[in-house]
Parts: sequence; structure tokens; C-alpha cells
Amino acid sequence: MTFSRPVSSLVATLVSVLLISTVQANPASTSSFAAPSQEDMRLYDIANAPQAQRLEDDVRKLVSFGTRHTLSDTRSTTQGIGAARRWIEAEFNRISKDCGGCLEVITVSDTVQGKRIAKPTEVVNVIAIQRGKTDPKRVVMMSGDIDSRVSDVLDATSISPGANDNASGVAGAIEAARVLSQYQFNGTIVYAALSGEEQGLHGGDILANYAKSQGWQVQAVLNNDMIGNIAGINGVVNNATVRVFSEGVRFVETTDEAKERYFSGGENDSASRNLARNIKNLVDQYMTNLDVMLVYRLDRFGRGGHHLPFNKAGFPAVRVMETNEHYDRQHQDIRTENGIEYGDVIEGVNFDFTAKLTALNAISLASMSWAPAPPTGVSIKGQVSPDTTLNWANTADKTVVGYRVYWRLTTEPEWTHSRYVGNVTEFTLNNRVIDNYLFGVASVAANGNVSPVVFPGAAGAFFKPI
Repeated sequence: MTFSRPVSSLVATLVSVLLISTVQANPASTSSFAAPSQEDMRLYDIANAPQAQRLEDDVRKLVSFGTRHTLSDTRSTTQGIGAARRWIEAEFNRISKDCGGCLEVITVSDTVQGKRIAKPTEVVNVIAIQRGKTDPKRVVMMSGDIDSRVSDVLDATSISPGANDNASGVAGAIEAARVLSQYQFNGTIVYAALSGEEQGLHGGDILANYAKSQGWQVQAVLNNDMIGNIAGINGVVNNATVRVFSEGVRFVETTDEAKERYFSGGENDSASRNLARNIKNLVDQYMTNLDVMLVYRLDRFGRGGHHLPFNKAGFPAVRVMETNEHYDRQHQDIRTENGIEYGDVIEGVNFDFTAKLTALNAISLASMSWAPAPPTGVSIKGQVSPDTTLNWANTADKTVVGYRVYWRLTTEPEWTHSRYVGNVTEFTLNNRVIDNYLFGVASVAANGNVSPVVFPGAAGAFFKPI
């Protein structure tokens, strides 16, 4: 083989060609953006922060009030729901003092009468508000229920420890406040101890109405109801799984919106459902020895919880709870029959497990509060076209550095593909036929946090006019 020019010159030419080819094959190197990291190292610390001993101490204290029935004593300093909620308020204030007054602790109440409340009764919620620094109207919330019950839902005097249902959820909210009060966030975090759950979900109704009156943009409600039991009535003992329930079609969907969804899809992509998927993604990334079981229904079959009032108000809300329930330890008088022990006593709570589920909440609240708000005005087009185009509204949120578009096959339960597209408000996926996939968009922050995915149209929107 012969060369018509020196080898050194040819090598230089080849190197030049390779460099040019590399630049042309890597669009990011010729663009003004690069994808941020998809990790926030602070969340690993938060995932390890909840302490089982503190949770046990709090559950024991709540159990010590004898009963926390909604209709129980409100004046005693040691017994009944009044004493319990005053202790919760004092504990939130103690946490706030430790963080230099970072929590605003208030009660939100209303007088209620109904099927399970024979006479007008004040239902009182205790909440602690950690205001966001740059986006204080945007709210994520963790809730648990103060009240407890025995077999007779109207029995307000019998001993009703409610250790797992739901002292565990309230203790989790208190512990999450201890952990997250050590940080500052862009969005607001609310830690809520709700009342009146067993009497008809009244506390949730009251707080949802309060949120509307305050003009809160409620992005997420994580209702924690029974987060301490690992031994199921089915004989399964498992401390490594958790269920997250979420509504499919939005409760507040209008007739016109239902018609649009019927033809374009979205029955599996409400904001609540994509909130649940976001929680699972965070747990998969930042936690070990915990698997999230996404349950694609509002709640257990024929049963309800305090996330429902928020769904009814148009807010994204999910239920977080143990995977294996033990029905002998729920809504039961304390007794032994035929060798079977009944009652929701503290011996049925595994506090290491409660700490895990508290961590799930803490990383979810933190990530969503550090992430930008989910995109608004998301729309899609691509009918009779080989390409699919997504559009979304401009945002004034300075924490947004760009967006990530997602897609999956219509038969896939979770998002399988995504790509970062920069700080734009429109993006076309070439040769991705709209008919064959489901699509969504999420906001991205420089700190590595990503909002929940928003499905196009009213079916998947996170924020509704108040």
C-alpha cells in the first residue's frame, strides 16, 4: 500500500474527521443545555433519618390516652382525644422551637353532626406548616388520623389503644416533621394529624376546605393509615413491602372531561396515580429493603380513608399503608376468644417498619418540595402523523432548568422511557406514533429533583382552579 501524502498528515486529517463526527453525533454538545443529575444526595440522608425509638415513644404516648375516639373526653389532661391532640400540638411546637420557629402550628376545626356523630361535635385537626421559601402556596402534605375506635363505632369510653390504626400514622407525621425541619424547601410541607376519620372522614373534609380557603395549590397528600403492622391475618410476615393506593379517574371529572378521556385515554393517569408512581421511583432510588406495591384502586375493596376527601376536593392524594393487614387487630374490643387475641395494641406494631414507611414519606415530601411544580397546560397532538408533539405552559418558576418527556406502551403500568429536552415548552418525538403509547411531561430542577409526571389534558392535571 502506498500513500500520496505523509502518514502524519493523513492521521491528522482522520483525527479531524473523527472529532467533527463526534460533535455532530452528540447534540447535547452543540446545544445550550445538558441533563441535570437525577440524584439529590440529601435524600439518602433523609431516608436514613427516621428513628424507630422516637416513633415507639410517640405511639406509646398516644396509646396512653386510653381512647382517642372522636366523641371521647376533650377536657381531661390525661385521657381522651382532647388530651391527645393537645399533646400533638405541644410536640409540633417543640419541634418548631428546635428549628428556630420553622413550623407554624395551628388547629383547624369545625362543628360536625352526622350518622356517627349524634350531637354537634367539634372536630379538631392539628397541623404544622413548614412554609416554602420560594413557592409557599404550593403544598405537599403527610397526614395521619388521631382518633381510634373499638368494635362499636359509637363507643367513646372503652379502652381503644389504636396503636397501629392510627397512632402509627400520627407518629410518622411527627417524626417526618422532626427530620425535615432541619432543611429548607421551595414548596410548603404540611404535617397533619386529622380527627373524625372513623366517624365519616370529617377531618379530611375540614382540612381540604381550609386548603381551598387559603388558596393552597395542593400538589400531593400522602395519607398514612396503618403503617406499623407486618404480620397479616393471611399468615404472611413481611417488613419489606408497602402499598400505595391511588384513584384512577379523578373524582371531580366533569362530563365533558370524561368524554375527552374516553377517546384519548388517561383512565390510568390521574395526578394521584402519577403521584403514586413518583413515590415508587423515589423509594427505588433512595431506599433499600422496601418495595412499593402500586395498587390501582382508590382504597381497599369497599373501604375508605382520609385521602378520599382530598380527592373529592380535586387534590392529588394517595393512601400509604402496610401490605398485610391483620383484621383481628382493627376496630376490635380488647379480648381473647377461642385462643385468639383481639385488639389494636402496641404489641402489634413493628417500629422499624414504621420508620421505613416514615422515610418513604419524608423523601417524597422533600423531593417534591425541592422539585419545581409539575407542568401545567400539558397538551398533545399527533393524529394521523408518524410523530408526537407535547406542549406545556411557560412557567415563572426560576427553579425549573428544563423538562423531561416520558412515554410507555399502553399496557405498561409504569413509565418506561424518558428523555431530557431542555428548557422548552414544546417537544416532538419523531417516529413515535401517538396511537401506540402514553405520554407525559415532568419539570426538572438543577438539584436533581423531578416533579411527578403530568399526563396531557384534564385527566392528568395536578392543579385545578380554586
